[in-house]
Amino acid sequence: MLITIPQVLDAEQVAQARRLLEGAEWGDGKMTAGVQSAKAKRNTQVPEDHPVAREVGGMILRALGNTPLFTSAALPAQVFPPLFNRYEAGQEFGTHIDNAIRHHRPTGLRIRTDLSATLFISHPEQYDGGELVVEDTYGVHRVKLPAGHMVLYPASSLHHVRPVTHGVRLASFLWIQSMVRDDGQRTLLFDLDNAVQRLGHDVPDHPTVVQLTGIYHNLIRRWADV
Repeated sequence: MLITIPQVLDAEQVAQARRLLEGAEWGDGKMTAGVQSAKAKRNTQVPEDHPVAREVGGMILRALGNTPLFTSAALPAQVFPPLFNRYEAGQEFGTHIDNAIRHHRPTGLRIRTDLSATLFISHPEQYDGGELVVEDTYGVHRVKLPAGHMVLYPASSLHHVRPVTHGVRLASFLWIQSMVRDDGQRTLLFDLDNAVQRLGHDVPDHPTVVQLTGIYHNLIRRWADV
């Protein structure tokens, strides 16, 4: 399941994130890559323990906590502290799959990566190329979103970032350990949640709303790993 989550950050937050990131120190993106990923990774990254990473990352985590679509789609148990990368002309990240387990060294947090997410900080017109390309059972998806928007997709997906040919692509990337680790089960729950909400909006007093809500929560009880 690949989902676009619009306006996680508003225009003012995006501008603040850009100002802070442009003043940060950047290092080789291989610092958080696995053995295989490092061979394909050509970008720069803010160190995990950098004050700017903590400040902007905190802003993103607070915003996600106030984004119902993210909660419904991800059913998050733990969210990895957001990281930040930059692609300039000629830089790219070849096809890879994210590590199954991520360890955040500054905090000691260790999570299972059920979902990957990219939050775009540069506006699409500020760079050429740089699309995130995700392969799943439904085909190949090219993603290049407005600044402040996020894409959420299974971490088990093959994906890559196409070469940037002009300008600079700034983004945040992070992983989520879901309460429901199976992507098919999460998709069913997400679809059911959306259907219940639409029915509740269209026919608020319909008794089926209560029945379907009960089914939703009973499925979470069956499938959740908490």
